[in-house]
Amino acid sequence: MKHLNILLVAVLFMVGVGVSNAQDKNNPWAIELGINAVDFYPVGVNNDGRFPASTKGDIFDEYFNANDHWNILPSVSVLKVGRYINNGFTFAAVGTINRIDKIGGANVDDLTYYSLDGEIKYSFRELLNGSWFAPYIGIGGGYSWIDDIGFGTANGLLGVDFWVAENLAFTAQSTYKQAFEDNYGATHFQHSLGIKFKFGGKDTDGDGIYDYEDECPETPGLPEFNGCPDTDGDGIEDRNDECPNTPGLPEFNGCPDTDGDGIPDHLDACPTIAGPKEFNGCPDTDGDGIADPDDECPTVPGPKENNGCPWPDRDGDSVPDKDDLCPDLPGTVANNGCPEVTEAVRKALNSYAKTILFDTGKATIKEQSASVLNDIIGIMKEYPNAKFVVEGHTDSVGRDSSNMTLSTNRAESVLNYLESHGIADGRLTHQGYGEERPLDSNKTRAGRANNRRVEISLNKN
Repeated sequence: MKHLNILLVAVLFMVGVGVSNAQDKNNPWAIELGINAVDFYPVGVNNDGRFPASTKGDIFDEYFNANDHWNILPSVSVLKVGRYINNGFTFAAVGTINRIDKIGGANVDDLTYYSLDGEIKYSFRELLNGSWFAPYIGIGGGYSWIDDIGFGTANGLLGVDFWVAENLAFTAQSTYKQAFEDNYGATHFQHSLGIKFKFGGKDTDGDGIYDYEDECPETPGLPEFNGCPDTDGDGIEDRNDECPNTPGLPEFNGCPDTDGDGIPDHLDACPTIAGPKEFNGCPDTDGDGIADPDDECPTVPGPKENNGCPWPDRDGDSVPDKDDLCPDLPGTVANNGCPEVTEAVRKALNSYAKTILFDTGKATIKEQSASVLNDIIGIMKEYPNAKFVVEGHTDSVGRDSSNMTLSTNRAESVLNYLESHGIADGRLTHQGYGEERPLDSNKTRAGRANNRRVEISLNKN
């Protein structure tokens, strides 16, 4: 029992060292429990139990003769604690116990057998793509005791694991132990069968993918994304998804395009209504070059200067009010929205103007001419942007200079009357011509009467 206590303490020590140096690998630890058989016959003991070198058998003589040569303790007699290193290599600390009643072909009194070994094994499982059948080879060394006799050994081993579940395997191993001393039965084979359970993998986020394989170890994810999540379920993992909370399309890095206009929603100013790229995904319903959200009149074309609305045109003459000098009177574009003075209107003005009467030899207008002047004012108001020239004329009676002065004064009197009755200042000018532009002969009374007149003409300047 003294040796058993030493064995248990040593195993616990080695396990403690392994845990304190645990690496972040998938299930790096393994515990194996099993039974073992010790066989001295094929490796140095003859049938009568004696050990002269000249009578040693061949190494594999009766290797499988379990009935005659194997020493088996019918209980759990093997404890292994293994630690995965890397690239298929594992280190294991092994403790075994047995009862020896056969050495070679001879029976002996029950002897107690203990061993404490270290093993470095290489498994072919990774080369076999994780196959359930996983052979391995290894080397090691340790110390064994037969009763009170102890000796060191160098070990070579061959085994196979049969993985029946992710973490559970049945294992079989045969170990050749070459002793460093020639004690009786020192060099021997030790065979074992056991059950192995691997553990210790760390899965911080609990997604079933161990941290060392999990590219997002702190966030639950999916196997197809190496442990990273796809929150919106669009097949694009969150770390590559610009819209991880909304299902989207690969061509838009996981973002949606609700309106199908080729612009992802997060870059689309109108994500539910299709529109061109030049308007950031918004439509231009009226085609005036202004996107609907910025267009105060989205269904009617209008200039940008008026926020997409057409300029008002109260009189409907196609000249916008802002450019229309006569916004309440239909006019022409050529006349800035104001009605144009026709030839007929000009003749009418002159006809009225010729009937204006003055006191003889004076510039004062007779009262009976008020009605005519008011008719003239009415016509002028119909053409509010038109400018006129009031012209005064006389007959040839009297001096030229006097006639020039009189014609000028009479034209001025008419101008003053019109402006005082509502015709805007600046629309009228006056000009006296005296007797220079007669309409008729000054030799007759009727002709001279025709020449004494006031005319109104359109000022085209």
